Amino acid sequence: MTHTMHAAQLDQPAPIEQRPLVLRSVARPEPGPGEIRLRVLVCGVCHTDLHTVQGELSLPRLPLIPGHQVVGQVESMGPAVAGWRLGEQAGVAWLNSACGRCEFCARGEENLCDNARFTGLSTDGGYAEYLTIDASFAVHLPRGLAARQAAPLLCAGIIGYRALRLAQVQPGERVGLFGFGASAHLAIQVARFWLCEVFVFTRGESHRRQAEALGAAWTGSADEKPPAALDRAVIFAPAGALVPLALERLRKGGTLTINAIHMSPLPSMAYALVYGERTLRTVANATRRDAQEFLRLAEEIPIRADVTEFPLEEANTALAQLKAGRLTGAAVLRVAPD
Repeated sequence: MTHTMHAAQLDQPAPIEQRPLVLRSVARPEPGPGEIRLRVLVCGVCHTDLHTVQGELSLPRLPLIPGHQVVGQVESMGPAVAGWRLGEQAGVAWLNSACGRCEFCARGEENLCDNARFTGLSTDGGYAEYLTIDASFAVHLPRGLAARQAAPLLCAGIIGYRALRLAQVQPGERVGLFGFGASAHLAIQVARFWLCEVFVFTRGESHRRQAEALGAAWTGSADEKPPAALDRAVIFAPAGALVPLALERLRKGGTLTINAIHMSPLPSMAYALVYGERTLRTVANATRRDAQEFLRLAEEIPIRADVTEFPLEEANTALAQLKAGRLTGAAVLRVAPD
């Protein structure tokens, strides 16, 4: 007998305004050796989901169920699973698996593995009532953390933390955040915990107010000059035109990190913008170690996500509001009650 579940599935990518996700009944996945099946409680809504649905990323398979910030309960286990109990809460992040054998995996850079698979892109994700995951890539969550609070931490939080680390942020430095959505509103809480002075560059008035409430020392638009030069900066918005603007505001020897999986083209720039030993680097995915480190830190701070909930059947609406910049903080799809 084939068991079914409800899922928001993508048959063909299209602009989100055309509502390409279709809610339908599909076969429920069965856990194989070493896998666990989760009953999904919530799934975070991410810009990467928007890029996936709109076809801005290369899609290895169709139809596809997006979603990679998944919180669920362990409902079933395949053979040879260790470290998990039935009923335990677990998370699923963007990195779904890595080969464990290549030169990148050997260096602890599993996020760069050429054979890595990604949740909601290479595999079906969390816009569904159930999903399966290799038990060694599922994420143990802090006890007592509500599902809706945990979901944004699993991508927006982890990747923002990695972006700060790759920017080489040191305690007490001056940090610029360009764009202030789901990831940046969590990253600022880490930076403030490290006693950094944070300048936030964003067009939205509601985003500026939120940044100030979270401790930003200054807010303004990307074409405004802040009160002082930045030691480090992170670009969260997928807009290549921000790169020269951010570099103009960076001190000599400073680092700019781009936290985006898809970005509009970078404009031609004067060499002077990177001269002076400035560093420009990108963030590519995240590792399981990033997840473990960040979740421990998130519990210590403690980090609070500003969350808007949508029911699963409104996945298109949630993504459309994300695209239009109408969301403050993070959005999650509510799939089942906690």
